[in-house]
Amino acid sequence: MERLKVILMGSGALACPLLEGILAAGRDDLVAVVTQPDRAGGRGMQSLPCVVKTLAQSRHLPVFTPDNASGDDFVSQLAALQPDVVVVACYGQFLKRNLLAVPRIGTINVHPSLLPKYRGASPIQWALANGESETGVSVLYVTPKMDAGDILAQEKFTILPNDDFASLEPKLAAKGAELLVRVLDGFRAGTTQGIPQDETQVTFARKLAKEDGLVDWSLPAEAIRNQLRGFSPWPGAYTFLPGGILLKIHEAKAEAGAGALPGTVLEAAGAGPLVATGRGALRLTQVQPAGKKSMPGAAFLCGHRLQVGERWGAGP
Repeated sequence: MERLKVILMGSGALACPLLEGILAAGRDDLVAVVTQPDRAGGRGMQSLPCVVKTLAQSRHLPVFTPDNASGDDFVSQLAALQPDVVVVACYGQFLKRNLLAVPRIGTINVHPSLLPKYRGASPIQWALANGESETGVSVLYVTPKMDAGDILAQEKFTILPNDDFASLEPKLAAKGAELLVRVLDGFRAGTTQGIPQDETQVTFARKLAKEDGLVDWSLPAEAIRNQLRGFSPWPGAYTFLPGGILLKIHEAKAEAGAGALPGTVLEAAGAGPLVATGRGALRLTQVQPAGKKSMPGAAFLCGHRLQVGERWGAGP
């Protein structure tokens, strides 16, 4: 059966297992990898390559890093490779019609949600923050409308109670690699067909903002804990102590608690502060004061004199 010429476009960690999956299957030719230009970061703001570029170079694959992937010059470069399929995953640029028209079969996307739910930039984070018990991976055709193309493959995935972004993303990425190989096999066999999405069931997962991490103590304790799971490592979850002192919250447990206004410190002992919420209370077991390293809640209590009854809130 004829091998497909595949180009992978991706910049986030989700793209790395896809690259490895195509190579491991060995049934198609990965002719190039397209990723974002190097960005300044780290100490000294040195120019740093993204993880996808580093991995591709270690596999001796051609790598392109265009500033504008839909620019005419780069689209011509891409067309010269005569790809059958372009695979997109967390690439970070909007792709225009001129690029989408390059591959013989089509441009496809591996998206970590059960489309049409959670279209957009942050599907894993919002599924966790909203307390979903399941999510999934969808492989779909890319169209000019965001995440709206026909679905080629989809599989559900259970979200465990203690899953957070760091644990869930790699599991979904591995599942995405499996589905991608299956779709490519179907293209070669001529058996893959797309299914239109149900537009009445669409929800969106907008890009996260720093402000999303500010804890709203009027929410139920479990809802706040879910936000901790979804918003780690960025933007994280944070609150302000009396005097406008910033406190980042890394881990917490929902507990019983009643009779106080949301944001009120109920206990300043044990495994960490116990803070009242809109329903129940939250035990902060891992926190990070401004300018300090992350520490257990108990250690935070030893170094900070909290008063039972004080209220935490929105800021200075």
